[in-house]
Amino acid sequence: MTKDEIRRRIRNRKQLITETERRNAARSVFDALEQTAAFLMAENILIYHSLPDELQTLDFIRKWHTRKRFFLPRVAGVNLELLPYSPEGLESGAYGIAEPTGADPVDPQTMELIIVPGVAYDRRGNRLGRGKGFYDRLLGETRATTIGVAYDFQLLDELPTETHDTPVHIVITESHRFISR
Repeated sequence: MTKDEIRRRIRNRKQLITETERRNAARSVFDALEQTAAFLMAENILIYHSLPDELQTLDFIRKWHTRKRFFLPRVAGVNLELLPYSPEGLESGAYGIAEPTGADPVDPQTMELIIVPGVAYDRRGNRLGRGKGFYDRLLGETRATTIGVAYDFQLLDELPTETHDTPVHIVITESHRFISR
């Protein structure tokens, strides 16, 4: 299957999930993430603000933002800038995603953990994104532990990869948790 065929297949499958299934999946995935050593030890965490078809991150952010320093990405041309999370400092940005406001992006090297969205993952940690390369470029600039989070059906046996694709260290779904590299 090509990358575009996988994206289409996953998009169609996401349309079949009920709201209850979405909430339960997010709770299961983020409960497991909270138990990882990478999360427990990290102070500076980059997390995404979820789109409606992604695992919902807002409850997790709200739960932990007073005990951990969360950062959110903001699209800046072809790259992502990282800015501190503030509940009152968000506005709709590129692609309709809530992005942080502010003028002082932080260096990606300061991140200890990056929670990465994806369209699909495989068991080696390879990640298929939405096709713009934002996270591949970002992950190439950091030594942070990277955790991909997804629904069970987003975990495939193998993904087509290219040289610029950057795998994640850990993948967590509702019923699968594994270290990939």
